[in-house]
Amino acid sequence: MDQRHERVLIETPRHRIAGTLTLARDGYRSRVSDLLNAPERDFISLTDVTIEVLDHEGPGTQHDFLAVSRQHIVFAIPMGEAVPAGELS
Repeated sequence: MDQRHERVLIETPRHRIAGTLTLARDGYRSRVSDLLNAPERDFISLTDVTIEVLDHEGPGTQHDFLAVSRQHIVFAIPMGEAVPAGELS
């Protein structure tokens, strides 16, 4: 299956999370909303993650991988296709 990577900002009641989702290139499950609304999926997998604690000063923490429980997501904002590290200018 051909895949693409999209950056997303997710907020839970206690955290703001920025990370990269892996989605299908097109068709079924190619949108962030498809992934968030999939009833068979309890967790959303993210890579290249930054987590900030809401109402807390200071920098966020960096993580290679994070699984977020769908039931804790308050909102999610797609932020566009992720640029592979080798293609940064």
